[in-house]
Amino acid sequence: MLRDSFSRKDTSVIGRWWWTVDRWSLAAITIIMVLGILLSFAASPPVADRLNLGGFFFVKRHIFMIIPAVAIMFVVSLLTPRSLRRMAVLMYIGGIGLLIVTLLSGAEVKGARRWISIGSFSIQASEFIKPAFAVVAAWMLSEKLKIARFPGLSISFVLLLIPVSLLLMQPDLGMTIVMVSTLVGQLFIAGIPLLWIGCTVIIGLVGMLGAYCFLPHVARRFDQFLDPASGDPKHDLYQVTQSLEAFKNGGILGRGPGEGIIKKHIPDAHADFVFAVAGEEFGLFVCLFLVGLFAFVVVRTFLRVINDQSLFVILATSGVILQFGMQAVINMSSTLHIIPTKGMTMPFVSYGGSSMVALGIGIGMVLSLTRKRHGMTDVI
Repeated sequence: MLRDSFSRKDTSVIGRWWWTVDRWSLAAITIIMVLGILLSFAASPPVADRLNLGGFFFVKRHIFMIIPAVAIMFVVSLLTPRSLRRMAVLMYIGGIGLLIVTLLSGAEVKGARRWISIGSFSIQASEFIKPAFAVVAAWMLSEKLKIARFPGLSISFVLLLIPVSLLLMQPDLGMTIVMVSTLVGQLFIAGIPLLWIGCTVIIGLVGMLGAYCFLPHVARRFDQFLDPASGDPKHDLYQVTQSLEAFKNGGILGRGPGEGIIKKHIPDAHADFVFAVAGEEFGLFVCLFLVGLFAFVVVRTFLRVINDQSLFVILATSGVILQFGMQAVINMSSTLHIIPTKGMTMPFVSYGGSSMVALGIGIGMVLSLTRKRHGMTDVI
């Protein structure tokens, strides 16, 4: 229907956007958002009731945050690559400032400072610095490959070390891994010598080793993952144990919408463990469908951008979509106990205001960078 609403001769902003944007990826993202709302109705009421907030408190907040996320995604997708670079620089600088403020005055939850409270809302600065870093690092690397003397590699490493240092001080090991992996992926795609890629990997490994040695809760999570018997199943492994039980109960077809039991016992059923609710109530096929949607967006994006004439566009798109895919994989893997538990949301599905808006920015960047640009100006 929308396809018939715009003529190919329509030169308006909306018309040009519709005929140049990747509509397949846009459709997949829309389906993920709709599934996120449905799972919010399924998972969040028991959590809200336990907190005496009213059954649909988190559902309303979830929908409320999707609206600005979609609006921001659309606006960002209209930007040119040049405008995206400028926006990313400002986001990166602002994100560093917010990370510093978080360390100084952020609320401490479970031994970590990751949130800044503003009224009834909380902001996680690291969510916003992720896509900004991917774009700015892509800019520096592409300039290095165009101008041999330009210190793009060195600048990229400095751009990585600053937020990583602040993240490890919070501490937030999961976000650190995502950012290091982003630069590793971009260096690999850019064809940078393996020595530099190795240096980036070493930075990540040293960070992980340091976290294990000096952060007791990180060491405890790794130890419990390697040896589940070392943890207390009623406390340390409670959510993971309940999550695995949910998948077992759901089986292939699920227990049915609203028939889940585990969501009444998992504190983060609406957030980090929403995939477990999907598994129990809707079964294996729906979970695989959700996995397939995330995989489709990632693969489709890589295929659409791989032959682009601009190295910056290739690297920036790859970096942001890699973050998107990694976030989904980390969330699902934690829920299935494939990796140590990590508090990371499932994109557009889990409850989380900062994550939702930041994802809107990131996917908006991807949609902008993958638009067809025949005849468009201000591309580079």
